[in-house]
Amino acid sequence: MSDLTAAPQPSGFSRFLTSQGISSKLAWGFLALMLFMVGDGIELSFLSNYLTDQGFGAGSIATLFSVYGLIVAIAAWLAGALAESWGPRRVMIIGGAIWIALEVVFLVGGVIPGNYTIMLIAYAIRAIGYPFFAYGFLVWVTMETPNEVMGKAVGWYWFFNAMGLGVISGYFVSAVVEPFGALGTLWSAIVFVIIATAMVAVLVKAPKNDRRPTKKETIDGLVKSVTIMAEKPKVAVGGILRLINTMSYYSFAVFLNVYMVQTIGFSQSEWSSIWGTMLFANVLANLVSGYASDIFGRLNVIAWGGGLATAITVLGFYYVPQAVGANYFVVMFLGIIYGLALGMYVPLSAVVPLLAKEHKAAAVAVLNLGAGASNFVGPVIAGLVPLMGVAPVIWVLAAIYIIGLFLTYLLRAPGIEPEKIEARRASRAIRRTELSGAAKAAEG
Repeated sequence: MSDLTAAPQPSGFSRFLTSQGISSKLAWGFLALMLFMVGDGIELSFLSNYLTDQGFGAGSIATLFSVYGLIVAIAAWLAGALAESWGPRRVMIIGGAIWIALEVVFLVGGVIPGNYTIMLIAYAIRAIGYPFFAYGFLVWVTMETPNEVMGKAVGWYWFFNAMGLGVISGYFVSAVVEPFGALGTLWSAIVFVIIATAMVAVLVKAPKNDRRPTKKETIDGLVKSVTIMAEKPKVAVGGILRLINTMSYYSFAVFLNVYMVQTIGFSQSEWSSIWGTMLFANVLANLVSGYASDIFGRLNVIAWGGGLATAITVLGFYYVPQAVGANYFVVMFLGIIYGLALGMYVPLSAVVPLLAKEHKAAAVAVLNLGAGASNFVGPVIAGLVPLMGVAPVIWVLAAIYIIGLFLTYLLRAPGIEPEKIEARRASRAIRRTELSGAAKAAEG
C-alpha cells in the first residue's frame, strides 16, 4: 500500500536539469522567459527609425524612450518588492498582461493614428510589464534553487534572458521586417508575449500558498525592499555593484559609436558588427560565469573576471585603437573580451539573495534597482565627454570598476559560496591554524 502512495520519483532528465541549476518546477519558465524577451526585444532595432519615418521628431522620440527607461527602473525594484508578498508567479502574469494590453493601446491608439500623447502614456505603462515578468522570474529562481547550484541557475537565467532579447529577436526581425512590414513586425511581438504568459500560467508550478495577498503584506513587502539595505548593508553593496556592472555599456552606447566611426575611422557596418559580436560573447558569458563561479568561487569571478577585466578592456577601447587604428580584428577581439567580462558579474544574482535568505525577494529588488539605475548613470557619465574628452571619461569608468573590485570582497559572508568551496576554505584555515600552533610550539 505504501508503494502505491509514495511520491513519484523524478526522471533522470529532471535530476540532470536540477544538477545544472534548472529546477524541474521552473524548467518551462526559462523557455517562457526567452519567448517574452523575444517579444520585448523585437522593437529595439527599428522602432526609433519607424517613428521617425512616421513624422515624429527626435526630441519626441528621445522623450518616449527616456520616460520608458525611468519607469523600467522603478518597476524593476517593484518586481522584487512585490514578489515578497504577492509571489513571483502572480507578478509575472500581471507583467505579461500589462505588456499585452498596453502594447495594443500603444499601436492602435498611438502609433497607427499618430497620437503622441496616447503613445507616450501607453509606452510608459507598458514598461511595467518587462521587469515584472523578467525580474519576477529571477526572484522565483533564487527561491527554488539550492545554494550549491545557484551560480549555474542565475547563469542560465541570464543566458535565456539575453538569448531572447539580444539574439533571437534580432534574427527574427531581420527575417520578417520586409515581408511583414514594420507595423506587422510590431504586432508579431504580442504573439510571443501571449505564449510566454500562458506558459507561466499553465506550465510553471506555483509555489505553495499562492493566495491573494493582504494589503498589509503588500505594504510590508515594499517596505522590506528598502529597509533590507539598512538591516543588511552588504545587500546595498550588491546593489551598487549591479549598478557598476552595466554602467560602461550604457555609457558606451551614447558616445563610443561616434568615437569609433568619426575619430578612429571604422565604417558604421564594421563597428556595428563588433558591437553585435560583443553582445553575443556576453550571452555566452552569462552561462559560463555561472558555472565558473560554482568552481572558482562567486566573489572571485565577480572581482577578477568582472571588475578587473572590465576595467582593462574599458581602457583598451581608447588606447588600443590609438595604437593600431581601425584594425577590425584587434578591436573585435577586444570587444569579445569586454562582452565576456561584463557577463562575469552574473554571480551577483546568486550572492545577494543569499545575503538575506529570509527575504530573497527584497534582496533581488535591490539588485533590480541597481540595474535600473545603471540605465541612468551610464548616460550621465557619457554626458561628460563634451566637457572632459573621451580619455578622461574612459579613466573615470575604469576607476569605478577597480573600486568595484574591492567592494566585491565586502560581500564575504557565511553561506554565499557553494558548500564544497566553503569546506575547502575551512580546511585551509584549519591547516594554517595548526601550522601556526606548531611553529609557536617549536619556538617555545
